Amino acid sequence: MKVVNLKQAILQAWKERWSDYQWAINMKKFFPKGATWDILNLADALLEQAMIGPSPNPLILSYLKYAISSQFDDFSRDLCVQALLDIMDMFCDRLSCHGKAEECIGLCRALLSALHWLLRCTAASAERLREGLEAGTPAAGEKQLAMCLQRLEKTLSSTKNRALLHIAKLEEASSWTAIEHSLLKLGEILANLSNPQLRSQAEQCGTLIRSIPTMLSVHAEQMHKTGFPTVHAVILLEGTMNLTGETQSLVEQLTMVKRMQHIPTPLFVLEIWKACFVGLIESPEGTEELKWTAFTFLKIPQVLVKLKKYSHGDKDFTEDVNCAFEFLLKLTPLLDKADQRCNCDCTNFLLQECGKQGLLSEASVNNLMTKRKADREHAPQQKSGENANIQPNIQLILRAEPTVTNILKTMDADHSKSPEGLLGVLGHMLSGKSLDLLLAAAAATGKLKSFARKFINLNEFTTYGSEESTKPASVRALLFDISFLMLCHVAQTYGSEVILSESRSGAEVPFFETWMQTCMPEEGKILNPDHPCFRPDSTKVESLVALLNNSSEMKLVQMKWHEACLSISAAILEILNAWENGVLAFESIQKITDNIKGKVCSLAVCAVAWLVAHVRMLGLDEREKSLQMIRQLAGPLFSENTLQFYNERVVIMNSILERMCADVLQQTATQIKFPSTGVDTMPYWNLLPPKRPIKEVLTDIFAKVLEKGWVDSRSIHIFDTLLHMGGVYWFCNNLIKELLKETRKEHTLRAVELLYSIFCLDMQQVTLVLLGHILPGLLTDSSKWHSLMDPPGTALAKLAVWCALSSYSSHKGQASTRQKKRHREDIEDYISLFPLDDVQPSKLMRLLSSNEDDANVLSSPTDRSMSSSLSASQLHTVNMRDPLNRVLANLFLLISSILGSRTAGPHTQFVQWFMEECVDCLEQGGRGSVLQFLPFTTVSELVKVSAMSSPKVVLAITDLSLPLGRQVAAKAIAAL
Repeated sequence: MKVVNLKQAILQAWKERWSDYQWAINMKKFFPKGATWDILNLADALLEQAMIGPSPNPLILSYLKYAISSQFDDFSRDLCVQALLDIMDMFCDRLSCHGKAEECIGLCRALLSALHWLLRCTAASAERLREGLEAGTPAAGEKQLAMCLQRLEKTLSSTKNRALLHIAKLEEASSWTAIEHSLLKLGEILANLSNPQLRSQAEQCGTLIRSIPTMLSVHAEQMHKTGFPTVHAVILLEGTMNLTGETQSLVEQLTMVKRMQHIPTPLFVLEIWKACFVGLIESPEGTEELKWTAFTFLKIPQVLVKLKKYSHGDKDFTEDVNCAFEFLLKLTPLLDKADQRCNCDCTNFLLQECGKQGLLSEASVNNLMTKRKADREHAPQQKSGENANIQPNIQLILRAEPTVTNILKTMDADHSKSPEGLLGVLGHMLSGKSLDLLLAAAAATGKLKSFARKFINLNEFTTYGSEESTKPASVRALLFDISFLMLCHVAQTYGSEVILSESRSGAEVPFFETWMQTCMPEEGKILNPDHPCFRPDSTKVESLVALLNNSSEMKLVQMKWHEACLSISAAILEILNAWENGVLAFESIQKITDNIKGKVCSLAVCAVAWLVAHVRMLGLDEREKSLQMIRQLAGPLFSENTLQFYNERVVIMNSILERMCADVLQQTATQIKFPSTGVDTMPYWNLLPPKRPIKEVLTDIFAKVLEKGWVDSRSIHIFDTLLHMGGVYWFCNNLIKELLKETRKEHTLRAVELLYSIFCLDMQQVTLVLLGHILPGLLTDSSKWHSLMDPPGTALAKLAVWCALSSYSSHKGQASTRQKKRHREDIEDYISLFPLDDVQPSKLMRLLSSNEDDANVLSSPTDRSMSSSLSASQLHTVNMRDPLNRVLANLFLLISSILGSRTAGPHTQFVQWFMEECVDCLEQGGRGSVLQFLPFTTVSELVKVSAMSSPKVVLAITDLSLPLGRQVAAKAIAAL
């Protein structure tokens, strides 16, 4: 056989077992002055996989390397270039390596060097072609350029090669910079060529190279779906139950949902607007309606501003928002109903706000307004004059927002200089629905905590006045009373967490905070009527009882209001005992209760707070007089001798008392008629049907939600009540059972979207239960494996991953208001339930290095068994005392165990679905991902599963920020 090129030489040498002499003779023919080392380094690593037959003469490659050991940059030597391109042709689409991990990393580096050489060769060939065209001899350059581009295309079209290059880029950042430089140079040369085929081929290769660093961030968006119930439910839940929540937390949660479900931005924004309009339409009249208005028109535009920063470009996001509004305008019935409810053009106000925030261009705003105006001409007309004089809530809320800022500035002034002026400001806040408007605006813009802090400072300032006359005393009493009532109202409407200050060692806790934490009844909070807070100094109590019983009205001068508030509970106990023993008549009780509520309503609030705690401890036949006293305190006082703004203060007081008494009145089956304001102050109270087991209620409400396809505000409150009553495990376990009963694929997918949003009520605790108890129970009990079959098994895997990702991304943040009320699991429970063997520090330090020890760990069966639990999280020194970290680590250890076992079944299929969903949602296994808890040894087991044996999967599940992670990935990919 006549040898004409290097490819034939290698094949012939292999087949005939050439001697060293024969090989050396042929080398002189092809490489008279040397070529590129890295091309042959590549060949060296993979020759045994590229050929079939006996092992080659080990001296072949060493002679070959020696012959071309000098860097070959003379691209004018056609024979040499041809020979190297032939080697590329032999190996570039069939690279593999079954050696040590360090050899696989060597392969990645060699491939990167080969790509760099190939780009330079292509650029040189293109330059020759251009020169040849100018000289009229293009043939030679064109042939070589075509050969280079063909090899480039062949090398880069392989996902496996691109994955190896991705690893090499992380290993050698400087080499990648050189490749980018060569690519730019090639582009400049090719721009002047007239051959469109070669230019197009080069552009395709350039696109593939540029895609290598971002090959894990490409998502296929869901263009076929138009409704996304998870986004809808998350918005409804936040608007209904968490207006005071941080904007950033909501942005992160929405971004997570968008990424997990691959939602296109226009449809994502559209779903947010749809949910807001639905929330506005179905919100109960009063405070809830104002909260929804503030959420939609003040908070959501701010959320979108932050989402804009997460998007790839400002212009693109603005176009997406415009597109979302175009879609929204087609939902005419929804918009008409919202306009009817709000008594205005809601879309117009929304467009104006988006324009102000830079979310829409002025031209887009005007265009969309014109379209909506034309649509509204055909809308059902409201009765003329019915609401003509009523200002829309949207307008009021938008005006309230700057007013909040002004009030905060006013509250910063020295209260002692002009208390009358401050009283005038606060008095106006109490009129009509001003207070609720201001609070809703403050809550939606993140200023409510600051607002509450100012009122706590004011309340502290007014507790005691020395050497004062009657008028300053009445002003001080009013400032104390108004600030106290406002703070109670804020705590009941938005949660007591808004009131509490950051704990500072040595700092004195303000009076109101102390009273609220120890004395104020709240949902699910049991108070002890014999608590020391209800038993102050007896002399002060006797003095207060005498004052209430003997005086015609409450004295104000030099009154210590905080002491009166703390003493009133003990005073009421004495008065109650006297009444029950016949010492006091009912007329005396009426006079005492009138005295209590006659000047400052806060005394009545403190008295009822104790009575509520007291009634809980009494038998059925002992409650009558205590309840009657609550009735007396709640009733209006018909007297002209009251302090300023009395009627306004009584309205707030009654709202506070009604909420305080709700629990105890329900438990004692008692009714107390509180003076009506025409609005339901507790719209979501007592939603559970009586005398029905809560499990029945849970399954029934979930079935209805599943059938409807979305969660409404009322359902959210029912789920929240059931979660509170049954506990996290009961709630989660029963809903997962309902999911596993579903057999239709479309129903299971819908159920997952809805369950995820329901679990957002307390995602952290639900995730701990789901990943730490329910999943391990299903995966380790063979009698339950049948329930993990498709489609419910696929759905459960998806739900578990979504919960894991959401909890892990947010668990370092603060728990939301609605989550803090529930019992937090003790960290020790999770440490004892999920023990982890501690890896010795010395062993960890060995593994942290990227020397041969790493390769030994990865290639030696004995060493591998010793470190079977080693994962990236341990190398990142993640805190394993954190319950979520422990649960995740143990779940991935269980997954590793299942993959390594010889028993196949639905549980192994479930593990595959779980890992696929992790890759699909995350697609980058770097630091901070849940996949960092996956043991390194699991990667090689996972690629044995046909559906997971792809280079992109390996890159996604491995922590490439670690040298050891890159070695694991290179070894797994090179073996594919």
